[in-house]
Amino acid sequence: MRLDKLLGQAGFGSRGQVKKLIRSRQVRVDNEVAAADSLNVDPNLQLITVSGKEISYSPDVYYILNKPAGVVSAVSDKNHRTAIDLIAEADRAEGLYPVGRLDRDTEGLVLITNNGPLGFRLLHPKHHVDKTYYVEVNDELGFDAPAFFENGIAFLDGSVCKPAKLEIISSSSEVSRAYITISEGKFHQVKKMFLAYGVKVTYLKRISFGPFKLGDLPVGTYRELTEQEKEALKRYLG
Repeated sequence: MRLDKLLGQAGFGSRGQVKKLIRSRQVRVDNEVAAADSLNVDPNLQLITVSGKEISYSPDVYYILNKPAGVVSAVSDKNHRTAIDLIAEADRAEGLYPVGRLDRDTEGLVLITNNGPLGFRLLHPKHHVDKTYYVEVNDELGFDAPAFFENGIAFLDGSVCKPAKLEIISSSSEVSRAYITISEGKFHQVKKMFLAYGVKVTYLKRISFGPFKLGDLPVGTYRELTEQEKEALKRYLG
């Protein structure tokens, strides 16, 4: 949440009064003087003080959801259940949304939050946030496959994917299994990359997104971030 918005909601006055507080260097974030009104902050993760007094107002929430197949990564949808539908009413907060998207038939990790600026930063290309998937395909992944993905892939429409890391778990003419790590998120990117190699994805599950790991979280359930994950999240604030 923007620092000026947070202070306003926490009762520190009008927008003008809040800006005056910040510009008079009375606001600190993790013991550093706040540099701008628009700074993205979260008192759940950072020590925020005004004239030496800590702010306890904490409007932002974060969940990791193991999205099932058939559920869409959206706030609302007329035809399908959404990621937000899986969050219990008691745990919902205003503005809750899924960061990024997973295809409807893809399972796995989705970060759910109401911190809009954070989602933007996590998805911005300059941050190169890695995403790792477990994938099954319908044919053999040969010895040349890792290099094929490592070199980047050009699609027929002229778009080019950045290099990806492929780790083959097992390979046969019936089914091959692998982990693939990418640093971007083009539409249907993983499926298109494997099609470019000559195989079709039959199962896809995101198991990590930046510092967040899915672990053994059951499909269709969610959890709050661990303290370690909250600490890692700080790098994407500000």
